[in-house]
Amino acid sequence: MAGRNSALGRFTDGGLAAGLAVALGLWGLAAGAAGALLADSGIFDSLHAGTTAYVVRIAGFTLWQAALSTLLSLILAIPLARALHRRRFPGRTLVIRLLGLCFIMPAIAVVLGIVTVHGGNGWVNGLLRAAGGDGGSYLYGLTGILLAHVFFNMPLAAWALLQALDGVPGEQWRLAAQLRLGEAACFRLVEWPALRRALPGLAGLIFILCFTSFAVVLALGGGPGATTLEVAIYTALRFDFDTGGAALMALAQVALCGLCVAALTATGSGRATAELATGLGRRPSSAGGGLPALLQDILALAGAALLLLPPLAAILLAGLTPALPQLLASSGMLTALGTSLAVALPAGLLALLAGMALLAASRGLLLGRRQPAAAGLLEQSGALILVFPPFVLAAGLFLLLRESADVFALGPVLVILVNACMALPLVVRIVGPAYHQAGRERQRLCHSLGLSGLARFRLADWPVVRRPLALALALACCLSLGDFGVVALFGSQDFTTLPLFIHRSMGAYRMDNAAAAVLLLTVCCGLLLGLGRLLGGKAHHA
Repeated sequence: MAGRNSALGRFTDGGLAAGLAVALGLWGLAAGAAGALLADSGIFDSLHAGTTAYVVRIAGFTLWQAALSTLLSLILAIPLARALHRRRFPGRTLVIRLLGLCFIMPAIAVVLGIVTVHGGNGWVNGLLRAAGGDGGSYLYGLTGILLAHVFFNMPLAAWALLQALDGVPGEQWRLAAQLRLGEAACFRLVEWPALRRALPGLAGLIFILCFTSFAVVLALGGGPGATTLEVAIYTALRFDFDTGGAALMALAQVALCGLCVAALTATGSGRATAELATGLGRRPSSAGGGLPALLQDILALAGAALLLLPPLAAILLAGLTPALPQLLASSGMLTALGTSLAVALPAGLLALLAGMALLAASRGLLLGRRQPAAAGLLEQSGALILVFPPFVLAAGLFLLLRESADVFALGPVLVILVNACMALPLVVRIVGPAYHQAGRERQRLCHSLGLSGLARFRLADWPVVRRPLALALALACCLSLGDFGVVALFGSQDFTTLPLFIHRSMGAYRMDNAAAAVLLLTVCCGLLLGLGRLLGGKAHHA
């Protein structure tokens, strides 16, 4: 038994060492980038030079568009979630899967779809002119930014709120039916408490996503009047060569993101997210409301369809042209795809390995050493990228290395590294609950059998974490495959990913090339997700 305990101790210590190494590496990256930003910011000189007035204006617009995007996404998501919760209709499962597809779509692909539908020569203006009206230019600027952000985040919010409603215990619905509560009373007493618990954390998450949005604002911002901090940093580094201004704006971005994450943590978003995963009860058909509620649900579903389906259809129709084979063969598109896959797959694997190291160390501290505070702190190191956004981290590394190395030659390595950091919180959030559950339920059994290392993982953990591991890997690869922000900073003629290829094609008005590349990128993301489902196997029931 002593031998078994020592083996378990060696494994626990090894897992703790790996997790600490990952955490220290993350903090080291952030510290190095922050040091370079501070060194180049000339912050005190900038205060006297009046540069901060420009930074304050850009930061104000960044906060304003993020707040508006969050508010609109939630306002539209609540009736959609209620409609999907109240109604059982043919195609409902397909609608729910469509919500997930919209959220994981690469930003640059969605931008092309939205331009095709809402641009000056788009479908909407074409219909207006055909009806005798005068097509307007409403897309570029704040309107376009809000439209794209709502496209991404309203489906995410609706899916999360649907999970919250599905988590209401069936006893509450049966009691509401016995008391003959009306539609308004059902919403106030049953639905709203579930929604209210989920809304703060969800709003904080959407706000951070919109606050750190890059590709959408770069493509649809329309000029200096609608510029966010990340776009201003990119412009300062790549076009104005103003490293001091870029560093100052990056520091402002970090400070504001830190405040957002602190507020998000204070709302208890982790508890809200845990509640979203439960599915305790199903609403009875008798609680679906009358005709007014039915009309509300039809309007919510129709509005969501009008928002989401046209850009998706535009992506498909624009890419499926007779010239697609020639475009794939002649434009360098396949080379860009190969580069994207060469970045996305290592980034996804690195994120998965780093996430598992953090989770193993956290579980060892929690179960083996009874140190929950240390375990939580170590696991939260994986979310450091929320405070230090990917583009800001990339900008800091750019400034840190530019004097001692060729940052463009190191571009592929840096993009893989930053993309792995970007996907790390996703891996920890998806895999963590199942991994910790397996640890709690099987700790004593593994200890008594002397299972440790790979044997414990294969026999005790793998059946439980296989599906979330496969899903996390697929999503991490998709996230890196569709990344445009980081590669925009380090990209060059010799290092062009598919999103960067799409952006350059759109800038050169080669819309056929851009549409074909967008379709190819979307298909690749779908294949990665399908492969993730295949590798995940069937659901495990403990």
